[in-house]
Amino acid sequence: MTATALHDTLASASARLSEYSGAATAADFGNVSAEFQALVADAGVYDLGWRAKISVSGADRTRWLNGMITNNVRDLAAGHGLYAFLLNPQGRILADLYAYNLGSSLLVDTDQSQVGKVLEIFDHYIIMDDVEVAIDEKLTSIGIAGPKAREALRTAGVEFPEVEPLQYQDSTWRNIELTIVRGDTSTVESYEMWLAPANVKSVWEALIAAGAKPVGTGALELLRIASGIPRYGQDIREKDLPQETGQQRALHFTKGCYIGQEIVERIRSRANVHRSFTGFEIRGPLPSPGSKIQADGKDVGEITSSAPLPVAGGESAVALGYLRREAALPGKQLQAGTATATVANLPFAKVFKH
Repeated sequence: MTATALHDTLASASARLSEYSGAATAADFGNVSAEFQALVADAGVYDLGWRAKISVSGADRTRWLNGMITNNVRDLAAGHGLYAFLLNPQGRILADLYAYNLGSSLLVDTDQSQVGKVLEIFDHYIIMDDVEVAIDEKLTSIGIAGPKAREALRTAGVEFPEVEPLQYQDSTWRNIELTIVRGDTSTVESYEMWLAPANVKSVWEALIAAGAKPVGTGALELLRIASGIPRYGQDIREKDLPQETGQQRALHFTKGCYIGQEIVERIRSRANVHRSFTGFEIRGPLPSPGSKIQADGKDVGEITSSAPLPVAGGESAVALGYLRREAALPGKQLQAGTATATVANLPFAKVFKH
């Protein structure tokens, strides 16, 4: 496990530190509920050093990466990114990642906990291709999210034109080079700032001085669950198939061949998805990940994530998981241990009403 570039700064700010996605970073700053509220109602700034940046260069980079992942790199415009899966030949999900077209190279962004596997698979499939793959140690990142995120950036003096989700814009702030990336979360406005590790402390402190609240991974997990976004290694496992995850944004059906494409196409053409990623509102004891979901005493699904979400007047217990298609009817009541799990639409909209 590595420490992020912000680790020492976070420690000096009295953050509670722990491991997240393969890196040591801030779990919280003493009040997870308040940090979550900053993300959904104000502006929260957070360490993204637990993400790894992989540079893909060489004359064959675009053709090669397009044949590796589930989304369309071939037609990706410079300055834009996409979300994708890396599959095995049986169509099972080995990793998830973002890929960005930097013009002269491609950049792959994934969790530190996945980077070893991704690099191993990439290296295995570079045969006679003019492709070089390497971790980019010159970049780390900070995130900021919330309805006042752009306002906090402007107050700190970070200026950039409007960008679409997964579009980036290069900028300079106090002689520091930044790449500003718009996040793809639909529930709250969010941005990432890619920059050199040596400059991360200055930008972090400037954003806090501009009014952004420091936020740890505990609150980020609450936002992820509230938004209905599956996390690789927890909600997305190697046993899962792409269409089961509900992440259609990761798939492109006319781009041509890639590893696992035959299975993905077979599922699409036959409309043959037996279970789907689903949200649940919980009444009773919060079920832990791995808990079975039952209907009439029979297993019909499983819980993969659960959390009590702070809402007006208290908490709302919710969960994410997989459910057989015939049981996935909004409003249907099922059992998860001794709790009642009611099938709910994602995201959990009431969390974002302010």
